[in-house]
Amino acid sequence: MMGHAWLKHREALLAVVIILMIGAIGSRAPSFVSPGNLVEMFNDTAILIILALGQMMVLLTKGIDLSMAANLALTGMIVALLNAHYPGIPVVALLALATLLGLLMGVINGLLVWRLGIPAIVVTLGTMSIYRGIIFLLTDGGWVNSHQMSADFLSLPRSPLLGLPLLSWCAIAALLLVGYFLRYSRTGRALYTAGGNATAAYYTGINAGKMQFVSFCLSGALAGFCGYSVDLALRRRLCRRRQRF
Repeated sequence: MMGHAWLKHREALLAVVIILMIGAIGSRAPSFVSPGNLVEMFNDTAILIILALGQMMVLLTKGIDLSMAANLALTGMIVALLNAHYPGIPVVALLALATLLGLLMGVINGLLVWRLGIPAIVVTLGTMSIYRGIIFLLTDGGWVNSHQMSADFLSLPRSPLLGLPLLSWCAIAALLLVGYFLRYSRTGRALYTAGGNATAAYYTGINAGKMQFVSFCLSGALAGFCGYSVDLALRRRLCRRRQRF
């Protein structure tokens, strides 16, 4: 009974541990718990939150997506190159393109796992190397510097909205939407069923392989969405480090 109680309340326990850790650090460094710093930390983790949601849906179906980082790196590089060479393209269009490219990479992973029956770890390990190789072919090992990008392209993720950067609101929206999708939609509940017991899922009319395909599509789309923002976040941190020297 104690074990079941522990599992039932593990999320609350984790929240308490995090709060205690923040309080302990804040007692030694008061600036750590200042509103501005807390907002900054949340915004820095927003990309990881969105990526974790995508990976979670793949894990629910007993899969794994090792190509997420390569996916977001490739989509980020493509939209950065487009913005550098064609600054007139609207940023919203580039964000949509990044999401669609990520979705396409997720579709490739999902089809290989679903239709060919190749283990997810093998598929995504292979596509991870392929996506990284494509980045090298596109750039010849070069880099797109921030001064080559438009001001709108650089500023959008950090544009303030009701006291939080836009990227933070995207993470909050993703949490709410994915939570609703998994809890209340038929497809979301089918992901749980397919991962929990494929045989039972089959007898209830749920195609476990198809659910894996859906999870890879969603994972890829979220990684692509993050591809635009992660590049800017890394550049911002690099600028911070340079300013210290």
